[in-house]
Amino acid sequence: MRKQIVDKETTKNILDDLLKRSPGHYDQYAERVQAILDNVKSKGDEALFEYTARFDGCILTPDTIQVTREEIQEAYNKVDQSLIDVIRKSLCNIRQFHEKQRQNSWFDSQPNGTILGQKVMPLASVGVYVPGGKAAYPSSVLMNIVPAKVAGVERIVMVTPPDKKGEITPATLVAASEAGATHIYKVGGAQAVAALAFGTESIAKVDKIVGPGNIYVALAKKAVYGHVSIDSIAGPSEVLVLADETANAHYVAADLLSQAEHDELASAILVTTSKTLADEVEKEIEGYLSYLSRADIIRKSLDQFGYLLIAENMEQAIEITNSIASEHLEIVTSNPFEVMTKIRNAGAIFLGEYSSEPLGDYFAGPNHVLPTNGTAKFFSALSVDDFVKKSSIIYYSREALQSVHKDIETFAEAEGLTAHANSIRVRFED
Repeated sequence: MRKQIVDKETTKNILDDLLKRSPGHYDQYAERVQAILDNVKSKGDEALFEYTARFDGCILTPDTIQVTREEIQEAYNKVDQSLIDVIRKSLCNIRQFHEKQRQNSWFDSQPNGTILGQKVMPLASVGVYVPGGKAAYPSSVLMNIVPAKVAGVERIVMVTPPDKKGEITPATLVAASEAGATHIYKVGGAQAVAALAFGTESIAKVDKIVGPGNIYVALAKKAVYGHVSIDSIAGPSEVLVLADETANAHYVAADLLSQAEHDELASAILVTTSKTLADEVEKEIEGYLSYLSRADIIRKSLDQFGYLLIAENMEQAIEITNSIASEHLEIVTSNPFEVMTKIRNAGAIFLGEYSSEPLGDYFAGPNHVLPTNGTAKFFSALSVDDFVKKSSIIYYSREALQSVHKDIETFAEAEGLTAHANSIRVRFED
């Protein structure tokens, strides 16, 4: 990890460094992804099966592409009951949190004869992409499906790559079943995104695609945006710990490594007002790396995108924290709630030394699908809002329109839209 004193130049260099991890910097793959999308769009299942055989080594047919009830039951038999119990507990917390986000349609009726309102409706269908193989995360299955279910989406389609035997990771299937997926298909990669966006003989088109994936999946989602909606273009995971001299270096180091183990592009940053803490965290990290199973990945992550930043005071520490706008932010200070009020940019905020980031990943309830690469400055966590759409409702009686029709005509004529003005005027001609 690079240990640096915070200043304006340091901040600029770090932001430039972190942005190198954005999917937008991998345009060399875009042409390849577009070819896959075009092929699936034109050839449907034929292309879908061809790519699955080529990339996943699995031969699919129209009869085997969809996961059956029997396969789901078999998955339950393969997963330890203790894990199933934990999935159900986590699911309960996630559902309860997201139920508080639900919005109702509303209407405002006035004595002058106007009714204005907003009709809130769930999307009809959603596609959920779930990575497969070594990156199989049943927790992400819950986080993507539950808010869609709470919103009232009727058709929730999950796609995930199979292994060479045509099987899906059992825990992934159990999580999908518990969360409420209505259809599950054995297909992954950019070809799965294409199937969801355009439809094939086996997979019907959806209205929105959500969920994380590799660079091919990210670029595919970016390319199909407009044909369908998407949640976001997710980048590598990141955590920033904002700490003062009261923080426990042993805990802080552990939390930094919990994100660095995701992959070599993950980012782990400590921003502290205490040089002593920074030195202690550095030593603690070396101690952990002597026995953690993914130490090689962690080292590469820390070497490339790990920082120990020493600020002159808490105001400066907060300033750089807001500039970085991390996906996960832990505040470990003497008064974390006070510091939290000054934070403007973060995907999720964890307060105090017993609220470490994995609590949010797995169990607390708030969504762990969060904005990355500084997009927390203008994006939010995945929520029920991502699975609904809103229509405005407008009603005016003749009397209500009569009192304002000349104002509307004046506005329309000022813009040179005489047909607009005429549409109002004809209603009050003799």
